[in-house]
Amino acid sequence: MMQTGWVLGYFVLVSVVLAMWVFPHWRQAISLRWQRWWHRGLRLGQGVGAQIQQVPVSWSRQVDGAMRGVRQGWSRRWHWVLGGGTLLSLPVAFALGWSLWGTRTLEGFDDRIDPLHPQVAQLLQGEHLVPPPPLPPEVFDTAEVEIVRPLLASADRRWEQMDPDFVQTLLRVFKIMKEEHGYDMALLEGWRSPERQAMLAAKGGHVTNAGAWQSYHQYGLGADCAFYRDGKLVISEKDPWAMRGYQLYGEVAERLGLTWGGRWQMMDFGHVEWRKPGVREAMRAARNR
Repeated sequence: MMQTGWVLGYFVLVSVVLAMWVFPHWRQAISLRWQRWWHRGLRLGQGVGAQIQQVPVSWSRQVDGAMRGVRQGWSRRWHWVLGGGTLLSLPVAFALGWSLWGTRTLEGFDDRIDPLHPQVAQLLQGEHLVPPPPLPPEVFDTAEVEIVRPLLASADRRWEQMDPDFVQTLLRVFKIMKEEHGYDMALLEGWRSPERQAMLAAKGGHVTNAGAWQSYHQYGLGADCAFYRDGKLVISEKDPWAMRGYQLYGEVAERLGLTWGGRWQMMDFGHVEWRKPGVREAMRAARNR
């Protein structure tokens, strides 16, 4: 704040100096008024109160003439004012911007981003997580996986098909699961076409109860995930290690604002979704078609 005050003070001072240089009549008017006030003060100090009621006509005429000169000078010199103001505003704007938004450092600590350390720069500027490399297709096409998740081999696992904000949240879930709990997560299915949703719904309620356009998958806001251990997917809830992982997964997802399917009546432990405003209305409209 002190730096801002100095900058504004500098702006006012230089503006006054510029005005006095562009309009010499201003100098004359100010000088005459100062003389008038000075003599009035002297007369008051000497107790000559009656004499100050009449202002010398010559002074009034001089002041009026000076002010007329100011108005005429403004009409003739407006381009000087415009040019001078522009030149004046550039350094002041730069100084003000630097004081408000420029690099700030604490005593003994320099928080400027070091270009030689991109990881530090990424953390300071806001971390943008990158999806992990895709797993080999054959891990999704085993007999064991087919029992638990039919037609998983043909599911869409492209991260770019999903909502970008949802992707970043889900990747944070993955990161926390790995760093804090030691679980490697795998995306089983993200975006799902309405045709595929209708096909899965036709298989019965043990697969899904949601028809086409009635699942967050169709809007890129839902994902099914599982664990990856020793080169294999671990989906079955009969595995105590996986069941513990699902509980942690649900807690982390809810902490980050997602809805976890493990709390539904028809529990879906691997499913999370982001109930983005407006999507519910789209689902209701689709249901009423």
